[in-house]
Amino acid sequence: MSDNELAIRNIDPALYNDDLAPLKHEERNWGAFEIFNVWSNDIQSLFGYTLAASLFLSYSLNGWAVMAAIILAGVVVMFLVNLTGRPSVKYGIPFPVLVRASMGVKGANLPAMLRAIIGIFWYGVQTYFASTAVALLITALFGGGDGATFLGLSGVAWLSFAIVWVFQLAIFWQGIEPIKRFLNWAGPLVYVVMLVLMGVVWYQAGDELIPAIGGIFQGSGTQGGGIGAFLAIVGTMIAYFAAVVINFGDFSRFVRSERQMKLGNLLGLPLNVAFFSFIALIITAGTIVLFGEALTNPADIVEHVDSLPLTIVAALTFFAATVGINLVANFIPPAYDLANLFPSRISFRVGGLITAILAFFIGGLWVAVISQIGIPGFVNAIGAIIAPFYGIIVADYYLVKRQHLDMEQLFSSAPDSAYHYTQGWNRKALAAFGMAAVFSLATVLVPALASLNGYAWLIGAALGGVLYYALMRQDAAALAGSSASARKDHA
Repeated sequence: MSDNELAIRNIDPALYNDDLAPLKHEERNWGAFEIFNVWSNDIQSLFGYTLAASLFLSYSLNGWAVMAAIILAGVVVMFLVNLTGRPSVKYGIPFPVLVRASMGVKGANLPAMLRAIIGIFWYGVQTYFASTAVALLITALFGGGDGATFLGLSGVAWLSFAIVWVFQLAIFWQGIEPIKRFLNWAGPLVYVVMLVLMGVVWYQAGDELIPAIGGIFQGSGTQGGGIGAFLAIVGTMIAYFAAVVINFGDFSRFVRSERQMKLGNLLGLPLNVAFFSFIALIITAGTIVLFGEALTNPADIVEHVDSLPLTIVAALTFFAATVGINLVANFIPPAYDLANLFPSRISFRVGGLITAILAFFIGGLWVAVISQIGIPGFVNAIGAIIAPFYGIIVADYYLVKRQHLDMEQLFSSAPDSAYHYTQGWNRKALAAFGMAAVFSLATVLVPALASLNGYAWLIGAALGGVLYYALMRQDAAALAGSSASARKDHA
């Protein structure tokens, strides 16, 4: 019986439910196309488009250097997720179960809950932003109402928010297959609409488009220059994808083979990001010609065009794109993380319901309260803090455990089990995390380190891995010796 088909026996109900259990090969039906669409939906949000377009305007680099930086970031992220995705492909387990091997069967709840807090917060915020696309559609068709507001939102805005909230929950409640189908539909559809919009802009701009593109490629930005600007763009793009990098196993567990995962990551990251950025570049250059200014927000472009058909199509596209990234980055991970907290009581579905309920209040209070009191900065700080967990997971799996995990032990709380450590917590992993997290947090809070902010995630992850391996190297040597002895005895 292979590693990923092990029968789980002697399990602790406090650590196990059907959603966290290893997924058998015959139950996996994702291929490269599905992984490609995970990344397509990640980059094709309103914020993703604005980020890609802004990078060509914000730095004093020529366009070729910006494009090279964007592609390099895609390659780096592809490398990172291939590392975290492999164990989940091999064993069919989600992120919260995988991290038990390094943090301990109880200690795994620390990174899982920190990741859940980030996901729930941004799920609520993205639900609000997706609702603005629906509000745009309703207003274009029926008008904007009487102008009365509650908590900063009009009646149309509240109706739109409720529609998006129910729609997302309805998809999620049906299970992972409907989510997969939505992502597979939304990703290509957004590309079709973006290509059509690019064609329309190119046609209307005519011969003036190429000079406008040339002006952008000459570099007329205001921030930095040279190597520093190049690295800043790379760091910004990596930080954009960081939310999915650490828990990519939540998706790769559904893939049929590692080869399919790697192909999907290749198509979905460096190639997809480069192509999408090229589309954003063309459209942005076209807005300079057509409207006399560079518009990097798709909603602003639609407003300037003032066309009802375009408004309808754009609103549906923005809605699909933003819901797609919300499901990928902010809904599925917290559902697994909450299920890991109390597996016997919280299923994947119940975890998603808790996520949706908490996110409803976050999204509803976003305009009037949350965006005004600095909570996003607090959540960003948590995002920096969790970076060391990536390095710990990778160092543990590849250097300490030598790519071998005991499935039964991952679901056992017996004091002598492999991943129980000290009362369920690996103190060495906690020490490595604590020391690395201090640096990551400092880049967010200490002004003197602000220049490192774009690289904080990468440095924090590297520090976490190095410190963890330094503390665990004796364990790694012991495991290596044990494996060698086992092979010798077998021979």
